[in-house]
Amino acid sequence: MMTPLFILEPLERPLTALLEWLHSSVGLTWAWAIVATTIIVRTILLPLTVRQIHSMQRLQAHAPEMKAIQQRYKNDRAKQQEELMKFYRENKINPASSCLPILFQIPVFLALFFVLKDFEKEVFPKYPGSELSWLWNLVPDITQPLSSDPLSAVVLLILYATSQTASTFFMSATMDKMQRYLLLALPLIFLFFVINFPAGLMIYWVTTNLWTTGQGLVTRTLRPKPGPPDKRTSRTPPGGDGKSRPEPEAQAVPPAPPRRVKKKKKRARR
Repeated sequence: MMTPLFILEPLERPLTALLEWLHSSVGLTWAWAIVATTIIVRTILLPLTVRQIHSMQRLQAHAPEMKAIQQRYKNDRAKQQEELMKFYRENKINPASSCLPILFQIPVFLALFFVLKDFEKEVFPKYPGSELSWLWNLVPDITQPLSSDPLSAVVLLILYATSQTASTFFMSATMDKMQRYLLLALPLIFLFFVINFPAGLMIYWVTTNLWTTGQGLVTRTLRPKPGPPDKRTSRTPPGGDGKSRPEPEAQAVPPAPPRRVKKKKKRARR
């Protein structure tokens, strides 16, 4: 199976073999085989996902300190980046680790696109009588573009927009507000492009979005809630942490000598 992106061919063969095994040995339909493939891929990427979650938690915990650095060097971008990188090293933060799962999913997504593109010609004839439909025939053919069937397009686009918005909401908690709003709006923009994707590819996309949403819910549940900030009072010593500090031992001060007061002499009366 040759594709324009021949570099993806090593991924296409295992994906095709996995789909055929899930269909022929496990007994899943082709659509549910895609769902199972998605779960298997996300399970393999789980170690990277754990690193992503830990990195996002560290970023969120140190967000005020990083914002202070940005404000301090807002007029010197080079110095700002230098101080931020130093801060990342000291606190063992790797901002790039939050993108690793996505970077590994993109080749799988593209490889599955080409697998489904030639699926009806190269794979489906090996299994006569098998079904290409999904969800009680609401999606009649997973190899065809969404635009070929209005009903399946509506069902999958609603699932896609909802799942994509939910996954973005949970996984962008540490981003800037403007960036977060942009990511939340992207699913609506992509609707005009994904309409030409094969329905099976949309099943993969929706499944991975639902996985990400569940992952975000579990992360929020297990993450310990930060305690309330320490209250400062008039007795709180300066330092900002609200903790009492040991006072230095008082040193013995020698008593001052008594002050001598000069008496004024009375002038004699004339």
